[in-house]
Amino acid sequence: MAQLPAGHVPLIQSFLQWLRPGPRPIPDEAWQHTCQRTAWLRGLPDADRARLRELSAAFVHGKTVTPVGGLVLQERDAVLIAALCCLPLLKLGEVGLQGWSQVLVYPEGFVVPQSEVDEDGVLHEWEEDAIGQVSHTRPLLLSWHDVQAELAHPHEGACVVVHEMAHRIDMLDGVLDGTPPLPRDWQQQWAADFQAAFDALCAQVDADEETVIDPYGAEAPDEFFAVATEYHFSAPDLLAQEMPAVAAHLRRFYGEPPAVGLPTNGR
Repeated sequence: MAQLPAGHVPLIQSFLQWLRPGPRPIPDEAWQHTCQRTAWLRGLPDADRARLRELSAAFVHGKTVTPVGGLVLQERDAVLIAALCCLPLLKLGEVGLQGWSQVLVYPEGFVVPQSEVDEDGVLHEWEEDAIGQVSHTRPLLLSWHDVQAELAHPHEGACVVVHEMAHRIDMLDGVLDGTPPLPRDWQQQWAADFQAAFDALCAQVDADEETVIDPYGAEAPDEFFAVATEYHFSAPDLLAQEMPAVAAHLRRFYGEPPAVGLPTNGR
């Protein structure tokens, strides 16, 4: 069989890439509706919002959003979930979407089976209520009720989608430990500052003191990172007041938080 001249190979590769369908832009109506529903998106600079729209298109192209338990979602609901998932990826980019392909959306909270082998080799199994969950290769799980409730109160330091995406980002280096992939010098300072803030929160919780930051962050270093990420996007001033070093790291890692403004109830 005759071979094509070498100069034709790049042309053929370019043609094949042109044939391969890529992400389609998010339709204007769906994107406008998503921004109207989401104070965090409205509070982004125009350039960041445009970047988020591109990332959301890549998300919709590469992943499936599947309602379960009798839930019915519209196409624009999938765009909303895509935008919230991509919000923490504005600086990191599409690498944060690697390694998984599906979002399962439950009408409300759900039960997650748990298991653990103790130091004596005994297996313990139990169930926990959850509104979100991730693992290394399985789908991201979300409660639609909680997603909507948090959109209605965007200043409360809570966003389950952002929380679970923080875990995804944390997993990119293969270890769920509250430290995402970072340059070595930054990683060392990050680890020191986050450990100090985590220890202080744990001490408050152990002393039965009321905490400003959600005490769930004291569960483990990875949960602390995920909770702090929620505050970065939905209550950044509060995070900066309580944990300035952590807030500074997250501003550097995620970029400036959305300019959502102050809630009307004074919080």
